[in-house]
Amino acid sequence: MTVEGPTGVVFPESGGGRSTTSLGRAVVADALRAVDPVGARSAEHETNWRHGYLGHFRRLVEAGLLSRDAAVTIARDGLASLHSRMRVVPDGGPETALDQVFSLPTDHQPLSTATVAGTGEVERELSLPYRGQRLRGDDLHRRLDDWAARGIIEPSCAEAVRAVMANPDWLDLRDQRIVVLGAGAEMGPLPSVLRWGGDVVAVDLPRPEIWRRLLRTARRYGGRLHLPVPPGTADDDAALTAHAGADLLHRLPQAAEWLLGVDGRLVLGNYVYADGATNVRVAMAVDALTRHLQERRDDAALAFLATPTDVFAVPAEAVRHAERGYAARGLARRSLRVLSGGRLLHRNYPPGADPGINDSLVPQQGPNYALAKRLQRWRATVARDAGATVSFKVAPPTRTRSVLRNRALAAAYAGAHRFGIEVFEPATSNTLMAALLVHDLRTGGGPALAHPWQDEASGAAHGGLWRVPYAPRSALGLAVLLGLGGARA
Repeated sequence: MTVEGPTGVVFPESGGGRSTTSLGRAVVADALRAVDPVGARSAEHETNWRHGYLGHFRRLVEAGLLSRDAAVTIARDGLASLHSRMRVVPDGGPETALDQVFSLPTDHQPLSTATVAGTGEVERELSLPYRGQRLRGDDLHRRLDDWAARGIIEPSCAEAVRAVMANPDWLDLRDQRIVVLGAGAEMGPLPSVLRWGGDVVAVDLPRPEIWRRLLRTARRYGGRLHLPVPPGTADDDAALTAHAGADLLHRLPQAAEWLLGVDGRLVLGNYVYADGATNVRVAMAVDALTRHLQERRDDAALAFLATPTDVFAVPAEAVRHAERGYAARGLARRSLRVLSGGRLLHRNYPPGADPGINDSLVPQQGPNYALAKRLQRWRATVARDAGATVSFKVAPPTRTRSVLRNRALAAAYAGAHRFGIEVFEPATSNTLMAALLVHDLRTGGGPALAHPWQDEASGAAHGGLWRVPYAPRSALGLAVLLGLGGARA
């Protein structure tokens, strides 16, 4: 795929255009080169990147299992490749390296801060919206028990949520400044932090429909919302709706300067998303911003939500759970596997794998989505290795607007329950993920583990993808067929 004529953070020139394929192939090869030179050459010579990327992204995980150093090297080299290759085209200026963006002259005026204080009651008890109810106390404990027993979440996820329930004072986040990059995202922690009376520093595009919704949320709860606005903006909702916003893709230095002026400890939460190739561009803008802020704010913590539709190493207990399900499968599913020549419903893991490799990449999401999410994982690994507090959590499959726009994914989600996968509503997911963020902030990033794959697996809420009997892609087509009626409904 070639992208023509953008400004801001852009792909590098390659063969007369800005090729997302050339970048993805080169970055994966660079990430693998020091640890797995054969894998690097394989990525470099992949002729069908749009469909062949799946195996190379799996190899990035497998090669990292050699050692902690191997995993950190892959992450560090992948990020270095992206930063050396990505470019910036300022409005009316010459193209330059992304790493030079913060030293470029700019005529954009500095942003000011508007603060909106909510009028709602502050909550100090963790509760979770779920299927029309609000679970708390014993009801929430029972829901966690059920999810863990069915393999919807890892036991460490349930333990982390229970720790927050047992320490309600942890929900008082007034000692933190939760920066929500992509404040309008359905998966972000903004509603929960405001519900708990905390301070949210909101960054999103200057689009009135986004800020109108965010202001309504802020007024409803008991926290404070800090918005970037041009100097002199009136403090009424109409003016804030019309003028708030910061453009990370095109005015990155302006957003960085504003965030550097925020008082208190920054928790830089990455919840940005865009369609197609723009997803990589905005993900790289956020990563450049993250690195810039970390160099100047040594107390900054980082927060990420990982997609469950990726490749992860998973604990041996998850493998055993899947194996028990595979052994208990019915005659119809055994027959279907035989009739399909082994293409459908093959086992999720080789017996006894430790760790197992869960490959839940979805081809329809494409290599740009995979790269945008993988670079976030790399940043989490490198930052944690350097001693930063990092909250990195695998979030469950969720019926977000972006998923439901994709007909195949919407159908697959509608049929996923037939295979033991639970798809969450956005309000459930974002509250659960916010609780896990609180846990990590109050425990220094969670337990200290020996290998980055264990850090990624800790507290995962994968919706069942890690513990179902079947490799997810081998059941995807059937889930789509079974879910088509539900998706239309």
